[in-house]
Amino acid sequence: MRIARIRIWRVDLALTEGRYGWGGGRYVDSLDSTVVAVDSDSGLVGWGEVCPMGSAYLPAFAAGARAAIAELAPLLIGEDPRQVGRLGRVMDKALKGHDYAKAPLDVAFWDLSARAAGLPVSVLLGGRFTERLDLMRALTIDAPEKMAAKAVAERDKGFKIFQMKVGEEPADDAERVRAVRKALGPGIRLVVDANASWRADQAIRFCRMVGDQDVYVEQPCPSYEECLKVRRSTSLPFMLDECLLTIEDVLRAHEDGAMDAMGMKISRMGGYTKSRLVRDLCAHLGIPFTSTESWGGDIVTATVNQFAAATPAEVRFWSFNFNSYVTPGYADDAPRAEGGEMPVSTRPGLGLEPDPDKLGEPLAEYA
Repeated sequence: MRIARIRIWRVDLALTEGRYGWGGGRYVDSLDSTVVAVDSDSGLVGWGEVCPMGSAYLPAFAAGARAAIAELAPLLIGEDPRQVGRLGRVMDKALKGHDYAKAPLDVAFWDLSARAAGLPVSVLLGGRFTERLDLMRALTIDAPEKMAAKAVAERDKGFKIFQMKVGEEPADDAERVRAVRKALGPGIRLVVDANASWRADQAIRFCRMVGDQDVYVEQPCPSYEECLKVRRSTSLPFMLDECLLTIEDVLRAHEDGAMDAMGMKISRMGGYTKSRLVRDLCAHLGIPFTSTESWGGDIVTATVNQFAAATPAEVRFWSFNFNSYVTPGYADDAPRAEGGEMPVSTRPGLGLEPDPDKLGEPLAEYA
């Protein structure tokens, strides 16, 4: 089997809630997603998707992903997509960094490999540990009473894990946390995520104000060093996310005692191939982590779904149903949330077939 063609689409995803806001006054009203199809000479097609959360969140942006794919695609034509590790080295040699842009290609190679084998991607990634996933519900930053009401409504639908956005004035955010924590009641996991919005002194103040609350604190500051300083000032359980870019970063954080859990975005690591290494390291060290992404639609949801299913339960912190938050959908058979859970497809590959009519004409083709 050889790669015969690579196609890309631009898909504009609107937020079903109208706006998604997080720390530092940042927000998005819609998302620019790139869908990738890798066509093989056997007739099988592998799919991938990358969708940065705007251009001011991580060092990644949608137009950059498409430009990088345009540079990489000619090097991949004629290659065997099942040789995922070797193709990763081809991409890394040709383009230093920009792992987010390589991720949809890597995922598409895995999708093709699994389709050729007649197996779900999760089986190829190491085996299935569950047939249903616990989902996290994200709460966009808002007034305390509105965030609390939203949390209760989603809890009553079956969600047991929540991530609430903070990152503004620490005292105001502490009020938000107290309102949401009280509204949810016991037995519900609550993570407070500042998305790297605070200085260290602000984060330390915040942690002192909510020190009596049953919450995790996630990535309060931009740099690893700032987060470590905050971590050493509080007894609250601590998560790192945006500052963990490589497997070496994860090892360093573990050795420094800098975290109790971590957030892992598949595209930030460069796709399944490198994310699998981090997953196995976390499983060995006993570090729970999230299986998630920056954002995306149906393909991203299926990508996260299969990876989370291939993660041992003791380190599976949560999964996320991105396609519930955006419109339009472009794959009718994509995994969907059922209350606070999501079933894992048993069909070959990622388990979905994007609709060409809904995607429209490709933005570019490489053959």
